[in-house]
Amino acid sequence: MDTQELQAAINLLVEQMEDESADGHEIFMRLTELLNSMRAMGLPLPEDLVEMEAQMAKEFAVPPAKDDTAG
Repeated sequence: MDTQELQAAINLLVEQMEDESADGHEIFMRLTELLNSMRAMGLPLPEDLVEMEAQMAKEFAVPPAKDDTAG
């Protein structure tokens, strides 16, 4: 997945998050997948999405992914 595809996927995910009827667990899984793709590519991670991932991980009792880009 290239950076344009990642950006489009993030935009779509944000739109779906705004939909009240969206499945929170599904959104969490897709968010984690997108951020993991960005981590694998060595791209900078949007801090707000990283924070959202951590909050959702607590909600769904999943340990947050480690950010290997931080020192």
